[in-house]
Amino acid sequence: MVAADLPRTRRPAEAVAMTNRIALVTGAASGIGAAIATRLAADGASVALLARRRDRLEKVAAQITETGGTALVVPADVTSEESVAAAATEVHDRFGDLDLLVNNAGLMRVVPFADGPLDDWRRTVDVNLTGVINVTHAFLPALRRSAATRTTDLINVSSIAGERINPGMATYGASKAAVSHLTRTLRAELAGEGIRVTDLEPGMIGGTELADSFPTELQSMVNDLRTTLPAVPVSEVAELVSYVVSRPRNVNLPRLIIQPSKEV
Repeated sequence: MVAADLPRTRRPAEAVAMTNRIALVTGAASGIGAAIATRLAADGASVALLARRRDRLEKVAAQITETGGTALVVPADVTSEESVAAAATEVHDRFGDLDLLVNNAGLMRVVPFADGPLDDWRRTVDVNLTGVINVTHAFLPALRRSAATRTTDLINVSSIAGERINPGMATYGASKAAVSHLTRTLRAELAGEGIRVTDLEPGMIGGTELADSFPTELQSMVNDLRTTLPAVPVSEVAELVSYVVSRPRNVNLPRLIIQPSKEV
């Protein structure tokens, strides 16, 4: 066999350019959200940063603009329908129709179910699940308009805790399981409209405020665990999101799990 007889390898389709994309990332004040927002901006997207604390959002925005990126600070509470609606108007007035939504805002309290105040459990569900519902519902009309002419993505950051039995994480795990189910159903409803939907399920991720959610007596155990089981840095999660949203328009990655190699 000569070279001319060898089968030709098909060239992969070109990645989607990010320079004209308009993104919103919730929970963008720190951790995974800040890393994703910063990476999308570095890729060329205009990024709206949404979280409750303006001061922390402004620090992330400053890092983005200092390197030539475009960022919009949008203080809002994802648990408030009115606050999210106002944010949707602000983003549209500044950037136009969104074509990339990352629902990342989340809350975790680790304590046995019977020991946790009901208000804490309600707050966990409000942020982790109702927040995703509120934000998605508010921005879905813009995503639909964008999908008619360009690549459009909806990414919900869930957690592998939604599938695993972790004592002390009953409400958190339940809320994340609900987010994953919501995401899969949204994909079934929106696929025909050209909106790509992805369920992103992180495992142990470093660079977040995870340890702060554990009781004081358990924080040293978490820190020891991180030593023996190195966590995935938030930059790797951001890199994965960057890859997902830059795939050719007809390619969707519906579900992704990212965790340390030794985590089981």
